[in-house]
Formats: sequence, structure tokens, C-alpha cells
Amino acid sequence: KASKKAAAKRGKPAQRGSSNVFSMFEQSQIQEFKEAFGCVDQNRDGVINKSDLKETYAQLGKLNVSDEELESMLAEGKGPINFTVFLTLFGEKLNGTDPEETILAAFKLFDPNATGVVNKDEFRRLLMNQADKFTAEEVDQAFAVAPIDVAGNIDYKSLCYIITHGDEKEES
Repeated sequence: KASKKAAAKRGKPAQRGSSNVFSMFEQSQIQEFKEAFGCVDQNRDGVINKSDLKETYAQLGKLNVSDEELESMLAEGKGPINFTVFLTLFGEKLNGTDPEETILAAFKLFDPNATGVVNKDEFRRLLMNQADKFTAEEVDQAFAVAPIDVAGNIDYKSLCYIITHGDEKEES
């Protein structure tokens, strides 16, 4: 019994973490991804491996895929690619969201003293005047979900979490 409880406990966090990826898609989209996953999972073991990818490419007429290419694709999953991982990878690609570490690294450029915050007004000025210039409305939309303290500082670690995992307030 103890091992059953331990296995159940181990399973729970993974389910909670993965439930968010399912909320990114409509039920019909999830069904389409499930069908696509089934097409790629050639041996029907619930996990996409190198031979599954090689076989899928062969069916599509591409016979010269190198092992390095296949291994590179599999490495994106950072472990076995089951359906949840498959859906997560597609979610990241389709939503164009960078990994949390990448977004944090970008914010750290504006936080030379490593305080964990950036000034809202300074950040607004940068967003509206640098690179892909934001409009005032786009900045306001971004700041609507940003955790801003009374001093006008954005807690960018929390904002990165919201960007990559969704805003808890939006869901309730």
C-alpha cells in the first residue's frame, strides 16, 4: 500500500503541471494533436522515439534524415516525449513563448543591480522607443497583468511566470 501511495503522490504534481497545457487549446485542437501524435508514434507505445520519427519521415518520402537531426528533435522534449510533452512543445511553438529562463535573462539586462524589479515608467519608455516599438495601448495591456508594487516597480520574476504559465487571476 505504501508504494501505491508514493506512486499516487508522484503522479499528482506532474498532472497539475501539465493541466495548463491542455487549457491552451480547444478540445477539437487537442483531438487533432492526439491524432497527429498517433501518426508519429509508429509503434503505439505512447512515447515518440527515434525509430518513430525515422519511420514517419520515411512515410513522408524523406529517407535521408540524419540521426543527429532526429536526436536534436527528441532533445527538445527534455526527456521521453509522451502526449503531454508533445502538446507542450507544440504549445510553445504555436504561442511563440520563449522559455522562462530566456525571458528572465532579457529582464535582467534592465536590472544591473539584480534587485528583481524594473521601474514601470522606465520600462514603458523602453518598450515604446526601442526595437519592436509598443503602442501605449499595448504597454497598458502588458501592465494590466504585471505585478507592480506601490513604488512603481515591476516584479519581473513573477511577470515571467505569468507570461509562460498564464495568469491565475484570468482563470478564476
